Amino acid sequence: MLTRLKIKNLKEAAERIKKAVQEKERIILYGDSDLDGIASTVILKEAITSAGGQVFDAMFPDRENDGYGINMKALDFLKNFPPALFITLDLGIGNVKEIILANQIGFEVLVLDHHEPLDVLPSASIIVDPKQEGDDSGFTYLANVGLTFKLAKEILGEGLSQNTENSFLELAALATISDMVPQVEENKMFIEHGLRSLKNTFRPGLKAFLEILGEGEVAAGGYMKIISSLNAAESVDFHNESYGLLTESSPEKCLEMAQSLIGKTQFKQQMIKSVCQEVERRVAENPDSPIIFEGDPAWRLVLAGAVASIIAQKYEKPTFIYKKMDMESCGSVRSLKEDQNSVEAMKSCQDLLMTYGGHAKASGFRVKNENLEKFKTCLVEYFKK
Repeated sequence: MLTRLKIKNLKEAAERIKKAVQEKERIILYGDSDLDGIASTVILKEAITSAGGQVFDAMFPDRENDGYGINMKALDFLKNFPPALFITLDLGIGNVKEIILANQIGFEVLVLDHHEPLDVLPSASIIVDPKQEGDDSGFTYLANVGLTFKLAKEILGEGLSQNTENSFLELAALATISDMVPQVEENKMFIEHGLRSLKNTFRPGLKAFLEILGEGEVAAGGYMKIISSLNAAESVDFHNESYGLLTESSPEKCLEMAQSLIGKTQFKQQMIKSVCQEVERRVAENPDSPIIFEGDPAWRLVLAGAVASIIAQKYEKPTFIYKKMDMESCGSVRSLKEDQNSVEAMKSCQDLLMTYGGHAKASGFRVKNENLEKFKTCLVEYFKK
């Protein structure tokens, strides 16, 4: 493993979590609903358990109804649970207003994120994000699961057994591939070690996929079907089916849950194809625009990222795909070229937006419908330059 500077605040975060374990504080994990967020939450939950602690709850936002990140519905749900250590995984760096409110209702917030910080950092007690100012570690390429793996090692130290480390690396491999971060340096190590360990996994949820798909097929690249299946889960009442599967101990129940997710993947792929065909029809009507900016009330928000990825690759243009709701719209962005930073583009239009954030090449936004056309115009002007 390469020798680098320590990630800013990583040791402080580990010490704070160990203190919470020792003093039996209430710990709440709040992870994003994609595989990177889910795998991060599983790893941290199991690291805390291995350290002798207990996680009070692990929660995931309903992207379809509440969008990305910490939302007011979640804070209202949690208002009776402070004092507690509230840890965000794969989100939080853009939740400035929401973390102010979380502090006010009595939470101590620890942010573990890898997305681009906005103009103002949230008022969390500890922020771990290699992209924040003052972090010279060079780990900006990590998915959130890579950060969480490092945090787990810092928490457990010599108490991290080889079997547990392998189990964490399996999740790190799948989530790193899923999040489409560069497969370089430690990301490459996570993938190589994790996929090698996957065929002998002890985790019942992953063993269920091997049994259904066949170990040989998984070794030959079928792990992408595992990734697609784990990403097919949705969060309902802040609980996520993939998190449930990855933390379930019953082999019989895991087989049932894995089969259900595989079925959801096939249905989801059909819906993605249908939306892509409609977007392509619309693009043909306005082929000269520097961006693709399309939405519809009938489209599901959980499909927006996949659709945006496919369309951005086909047309090589920044692609904004959104679900139009009654008063506001929420969407996903993909921008594949190095000189087309989607977060910087939205930053130039931030006065029109409710929230935005993510990576340069993969991000999201929420906007009032009255500002949709102004937002589109602002983006067109930005990318024309």
